[in-house]
Amino acid sequence: MVRMAVIGCGYWGPNLIRNFQNTAGCELRAISDLNAQRLDHVGRQYPHVRRTSDHRTILTDPDIDAVAVATPVSTHYPLGKDVLEAGKHLFIEKPMCASAADCRKLVDIARRRGLQIMVGHTFLFTPAVRKIRELMRSGELGDVYYVNITRVNLGLFQPDINVVWDLAPHDIAMLNHLFDSGPSIVSATGRSYVRSGNEDVAFLTLEYPGNQIAHIHVSWLDPNKIRQATFVGSRKMLVYDDVSSLEKIRVYDKGVEKLSHYDNFGEFQLSYRYGDIVIPRVDQTEPLKIEAAHFVACLEGREEPVSDGSVGLQVVEVLERVCESIRQEGKPVSCSPA
Repeated sequence: MVRMAVIGCGYWGPNLIRNFQNTAGCELRAISDLNAQRLDHVGRQYPHVRRTSDHRTILTDPDIDAVAVATPVSTHYPLGKDVLEAGKHLFIEKPMCASAADCRKLVDIARRRGLQIMVGHTFLFTPAVRKIRELMRSGELGDVYYVNITRVNLGLFQPDINVVWDLAPHDIAMLNHLFDSGPSIVSATGRSYVRSGNEDVAFLTLEYPGNQIAHIHVSWLDPNKIRQATFVGSRKMLVYDDVSSLEKIRVYDKGVEKLSHYDNFGEFQLSYRYGDIVIPRVDQTEPLKIEAAHFVACLEGREEPVSDGSVGLQVVEVLERVCESIRQEGKPVSCSPA
């Protein structure tokens, strides 16, 4: 039995608390938050779980094996460091830290102490993304040429990070996972329309070593909530709409082919293919439920981590390069794809 505690009862913390509470092989022992009113509100739903406004009492508790951190990004490194140095496994929300340097420090502490880090890149556990990975690996889409992603809505404005750090980690982690690599080059433009110095809209271009290009549009200033990704392959095309409740994925048997033989330019033509539209069945299990169970399985040695500290570090490295490109008005910046 993995004995868990959760630090942070704000926006996302209650989701972690609920799922770890209901995960087989896991026992939720304690929750913590500096806001006493919020702590009391969440705690009343779990009367058997200890509440504390001082997270240090969790770290000194020998009966707690692992701690989940769901607090503002600026606190991730100091809290994560405290958890690891207390000898406890760490589940930390995305982005892993506010800098790649701090991510590396956490990875190093965990390695030296023989502890697990898991970063909460929930999209890697989304059944729809797992289905996309399955289709890509089977060759159903052919060679993926490019991916176009839109992740926009009106708000929520974050006080300590820009829109890139808030929304893009989902898609960067997903793309790295699907392409089994980080990007080699990134470029981006962004603007601060509402609050000076804190971009609320950005356009990112990521170039991957396999010759794939991904374009990501993130914004806090759009009238509609859109979560959509289009994958264009040499054989088929796929649209992933995360907002849709029933049809998350549509696979289009559409494409364009150049005829292999022609005698002169007048005979040159392209062949367009218009086939069926298939809606694959996608499991409706909550991604966070899968993620929590995976974390417990990793601690028990039954599974290899999908989103460990190195994955979280790679995403933060890309975020830093993207923001560097924004500061340089879209100048391409090299990344380490490994």
